[in-house]
Amino acid sequence: MRVLRALTVTAAACAAIGLSAPFASANSGGPPSGGNGGPSNVTVNPYSVHQGASMQVSAAGCGRGGIVFSHGNFPQTNLSAGSIGFATVRIFNHASPGNHTLSVKCHDSSLVATHRFTILQGNGAQGGLGGSFGPSATETAIGAGLVGAAALGAGAHVIRRRRPIRGRA
Repeated sequence: MRVLRALTVTAAACAAIGLSAPFASANSGGPPSGGNGGPSNVTVNPYSVHQGASMQVSAAGCGRGGIVFSHGNFPQTNLSAGSIGFATVRIFNHASPGNHTLSVKCHDSSLVATHRFTILQGNGAQGGLGGSFGPSATETAIGAGLVGAAALGAGAHVIRRRRPIRGRA
């Protein structure tokens, strides 16, 4: 009975903390979404990106959207509207490696926020593509030949092992 009571109190405490966190972050006292407070909380993912790769940028405070730019590293890109705006930028293949800064400007504010990121030299690995690349014509022909050879071998094995049925006329 004591274990049940302790478990109930723990669950109630966790629920109270879990439900109060969104209210605390929603009432942080900052400017309302879409206000003239300008962009804030700019983040990049990943922080270090290879030449020619894509990077996700997010920023709060641009209720009507905005733009993301970095001179010589990627083209100016639109930031989506909403309480948190998102943009996917593609780094130029010829961008110079090293530490760089990107800027975010909201459509409804003249303020600009910046964030640092790193460009790595060379192309990254083509990871995560899974089975998106199909077999080539050569691989398909080899596979069909192996399947055909296996079928012929199985047929020959069955014919050699066939036993005559005795007692039938």
